[in-house]
Amino acid sequence: MNRKHTIILAVAGALGLFTAGLLMGANKFGQPKTLIHVVTIQWNDGTTDAQKQAVYEGVRKMAGEVPGIRNVWTNPIKVQGDGYTGAFVMEFDSKEAMDAYAKHPAHADWAKVYGPVHKESTTHDITN
Repeated sequence: MNRKHTIILAVAGALGLFTAGLLMGANKFGQPKTLIHVVTIQWNDGTTDAQKQAVYEGVRKMAGEVPGIRNVWTNPIKVQGDGYTGAFVMEFDSKEAMDAYAKHPAHADWAKVYGPVHKESTTHDITN
C-alpha cells in the first residue's frame, strides 16, 4: 500500500470514529402518544401529612384499579404557584382512558379522601 492509500484510510477511519462519537453522544428522546394528567394542589389549612399521604396513596390505589392508567408520580419535588405545595401526575393510555377514569367508582372513592383536604387544584392534560 502506498502512502496516498494509507492517508486516505487514516482520514476515513478518523471520520468514522468522529461520526460514531457524535451519534453515541446524541440525546435520544421519545414523543409517546399517551396522555399526562398533571395536578397541582393547594391544601386546606390544617391538612396533616397523614392526610396528604392518604391522597397520594389513593392515587396509587386508583392506578391499580382503573384500566388505562400506565404510571403515576406522587412525590412532588418542586411545585410552582402561590400556595401550591402538592402535586401528582397520572399517565393514561389515551384521552378516552382519562375520560373513563373520571367516571370510575375508584375515582369517586378517592374523591372522598381528596375533597375535604384540598382548597384548590389545577390540572394540565398534555399529549403528543
